[in-house]
Amino acid sequence: MSEKQMRLGALEAGGTKMVCAVVSGDGEVLDRMETPTLTPAKTVPQMIEWFTARDVDALGIGAFGPTCVDPNDERYGSILQTPKLAWRGHGLRAAFADALGIPVAYDTDVNVACLGEVVFGCCKGLEDAVYVTIGTGVGAGVMCAGRLLHGMLHPEAGHMLVRTRPPRRDAASARATRAVSRGSPPAPPSPRAGESPRPSSRTTMRCGRSRGIIWGRCARTSCSCTRLAASSSAAA
Repeated sequence: MSEKQMRLGALEAGGTKMVCAVVSGDGEVLDRMETPTLTPAKTVPQMIEWFTARDVDALGIGAFGPTCVDPNDERYGSILQTPKLAWRGHGLRAAFADALGIPVAYDTDVNVACLGEVVFGCCKGLEDAVYVTIGTGVGAGVMCAGRLLHGMLHPEAGHMLVRTRPPRRDAASARATRAVSRGSPPAPPSPRAGESPRPSSRTTMRCGRSRGIIWGRCARTSCSCTRLAASSSAAA
């Protein structure tokens, strides 16, 4: 059987709902089903029955987390310390592999979404891509040099704290320091030509907490991937 003739199962295991699908080897969606994310005892048997009836040759699972995505870890394919208490420690991958008797691949929901865009979607043909999703939570999947990016644990790229930028020691800050030493309040630095006035440090911190935490590290990862790709091309 060629890859295009295969019937592939796909499961997006989300914190709010589960989405099951059957696709052909070239990415055509043949069937689809959604069900709410309840407890494993209520949700998993329903999905196993659905895939069994559709005779899939292999299954790919993208799961909400934290979850174990290291194939060398005995917990591989299991949900970890999630706020959804009923799912803590549940061996999601093992449940499907045992019941269906077919190969079952497993990764984070955002990583498999990133992989899908690279194989079939808007990033087709690229080796470096970042997929950001806003759903029940905020997540990011990263493809770097043709491989999905993994860390020591579940890679929560959408929830990483970003360090604030240290203050610049320019002429304006030097004047402010001298003014404070003389006992007078420093005047705010004038914007440079073509620049908009800078927000106060308090506003900057507030903005950084709400937006920089979510996007800053993801953007940094994307830049790193781009630099890596450029270096590889230059070396070639």
